[in-house]
Amino acid sequence: MGLVMRKLVLFVFLAVGGGLLSAQDLTVDYRYNTSGRNEGNYLSYQSAIRYIAADKDAFDAVSGASKQKSTSLFAPIQTDIMGRATISTGFRGLLLFPLGPDTLRTDDSLHVYKEGSVITMEYVHRGVAYRIQTDRNGNISFPRGNYVMRSVGYIEGYDAQVISRDFSRDMTAASIDWKKVWDPGVPSGQLVAQGNDAKTSPIQNDYGDMMAMFNWDGTLEVKFEDPILTIKGVLRPVKR
Repeated sequence: MGLVMRKLVLFVFLAVGGGLLSAQDLTVDYRYNTSGRNEGNYLSYQSAIRYIAADKDAFDAVSGASKQKSTSLFAPIQTDIMGRATISTGFRGLLLFPLGPDTLRTDDSLHVYKEGSVITMEYVHRGVAYRIQTDRNGNISFPRGNYVMRSVGYIEGYDAQVISRDFSRDMTAASIDWKKVWDPGVPSGQLVAQGNDAKTSPIQNDYGDMMAMFNWDGTLEVKFEDPILTIKGVLRPVKR
């Protein structure tokens, strides 16, 4: 993390420690079309730091990055000054989909569905599977909610992900079997493939780093009207 970013993170931490909570809220407004059409996709957020904000940031095909540089500017929100995660890694990754090309959705096998009033969002990125589920009211809570993760494969350089045959019949992310991924009965600690030392892991909670200086607290409202996923709400920082 660069010097400027470290100073910005320190500013947030000192403000939280000083009790200025009402001024430090993080507002999130997110829309993503899970069918692959990117018209109308965006991530908006407003934070405590003057320049750490975006109004409907989206993917820029010309530069190959987000138009308002949210991918990097969001860093002081997702980590403390020591680089420790203040929020679920899986949730942070979910926020990136409106900011990337549609190949991000397909390469990471994003899967969103609704059962009753519970919405499930899952994907696999760099060999790690993530799942985020709402409660029955359609909300996700912080710092602890239904966030889990599991190592199921690996990736080398810019190659495609290699997924263990325990979770994918042809070892690709496109064929991942989500029921097997989240089945605790499927053994962990297995080599993903011969010639590589990557191993599968058990299912773990994905709450961020419990040693971080602060965490985000509150709830966000999730709606899924197939194929449109939206996430909105306000979180506040709490010093640990």
